[in-house]
Parts: sequence; C-alpha cells; structure tokens
Amino acid sequence: MDNFKKVEKLREKTGVSYEDAKIALEANNYDLLDAIIDLERQGKIASPKQESYTTSPDGNETSKEFEQAQTSYENACKETSLGEAFNKFFKWCGRIIKKGCDTSFTVSRHEREIISVPVIVLVLLLLFAFWIVLPLLVVGLFCNCKYHFKGFESTSIDINELCDKASDVCENIKKDIK
Repeated sequence: MDNFKKVEKLREKTGVSYEDAKIALEANNYDLLDAIIDLERQGKIASPKQESYTTSPDGNETSKEFEQAQTSYENACKETSLGEAFNKFFKWCGRIIKKGCDTSFTVSRHEREIISVPVIVLVLLLLFAFWIVLPLLVVGLFCNCKYHFKGFESTSIDINELCDKASDVCENIKKDIK
C-alpha cells in the first residue's frame, strides 16, 4: 500500500483531516497502528471504550437455561451422597457408644456402692430385658438404693439430682405407708 492510500485509510478510520493523518503517519514511519496511537495521545481522536461480548439476546441478561443449569449444579453440590450420609450416621453412633462406655450407672445402698456398669449395658438390658430390669430398679428404690451416673458431661438437666429426687419420693411414700 502506498503512502497516499495509508493517509486515506487513516483519515477514513479516524475521522481526522488529511493534514493530521499525513503528519501522524510521517512521524511514525507510515505505520498505521502507531499513527492511531499517536493521534489518541494528542487527543485528536477518542480512545475506544471498553467493549464486551455476550451471547444473550439483549446483552444484559443471562439465558434462562444457563440460570437453571447453574442452580441445579449448586443444589447438586449441596446434596450429600448416600455414602456420606452413612458415614455421618456411623460417626454419630460411634460417639454415642463411646459416651455410653465412658459413663457408668452406679447403684449404692447406705453409702456403699453395690454395682457399677457402663450405661451402654444398662440401655441394652432395658431394651432386651425390659420386664425384668425396670421392676428391679423400682423395687431397688423402695429398698433404699440410690442411682447415680458417673463420668458424664454436665448438661442443662442434672440427671443425678433427678435420681436423688426419685429416691426422696420413694422414702416419702414408705413413710406415708408406715
């Protein structure tokens, strides 16, 4: 392309006069890109504004399908798999069994400990021998037996205090009967 055609092309693309286009090209060894940059620095043409490209019809909204796909992906990420659910359940069971083994149920009479068993054993006995264990516990209350739990973390309800109240109620009932 000869120099005259370059001047014509620069004037056509930038909207400057022939004289300004010729001066800019001569100053930049007839390099069109450098001439355009030079004209921008001089303020004779406006620099291009930032542009973006989108595939949406109006340019601002994302498509409904994309939003639905994104929502379903986020929901799928939040869901736990069956394996993870079993894993959480077994960890919970393990913590309960550990607490059941660390905590013991003691039966004492006249300030002397008669028996001490892990709570897990008491729960299993109550599950499988309910009709024997529960009446024994009630009869024990009337025979001056006191029940306590040792080794448990404190909770909002003091279980040992409730056991003491049950013993006191049994003592009151025995006094009323006499």
